[in-house]
Amino acid sequence: MKINEVERLAGITKGNIRFYEKEGLLTPGRNSDNGYRDYSEADVEWLKKIRLLRMLDVPIEEIKRLRSGELTLEDAMDRHMIQLERRKASLAEMAALCASLKEDHVRLDTLDADGVLARMAQKEQEGTKFVNVKKTDKITRYVAPTVIALVMVALLAAPIGLMVWAWAAEPEAAPPVGLLAILIAIPAVVIVGVLAALFQRFREIGRGEEDEASKY
Repeated sequence: MKINEVERLAGITKGNIRFYEKEGLLTPGRNSDNGYRDYSEADVEWLKKIRLLRMLDVPIEEIKRLRSGELTLEDAMDRHMIQLERRKASLAEMAALCASLKEDHVRLDTLDADGVLARMAQKEQEGTKFVNVKKTDKITRYVAPTVIALVMVALLAAPIGLMVWAWAAEPEAAPPVGLLAILIAIPAVVIVGVLAALFQRFREIGRGEEDEASKY
């Protein structure tokens, strides 16, 4: 079946489906006639199970271990329940801290941020996990595709520049204008494709798994 039907049956978007394929959680067959992905009923059932596990916030890596047989479902749920209990305790600590700030009638302009952060640091040493606001900047993830795209554009732009220079320097020896236009258009079209792919990659990086999961 095609991806549109799988999207309807599994209850998740095409973006999710492609994301799971990219992560190695799904390997659909290929139609021998046209090379398109050809999903089976087993793929749909597996996607439903992935959807269920992701809605329970089971990490992608744990689902991979489940699929490979490295973990049983019972073991995975046991491990996940431990993590959920830890998060529950952390949320309770955050709620207690919020209640303390509220009951003390603290105003924003008089809030002792250093003092509260020190209390939070102490709680973190005791095992509480607050929201991580020191996450790695996604800018670093843009570097590699940008560099690759720029190298490709430079390699494709170089022959275009040489042809234009040769035509300007010796127009008599240059090929007909029509042929020259075609020779220039071919790498130019590829450059546009490279830049479009780069833009799409930026969108994927910006969206990330968190946004994908929110589309269930």
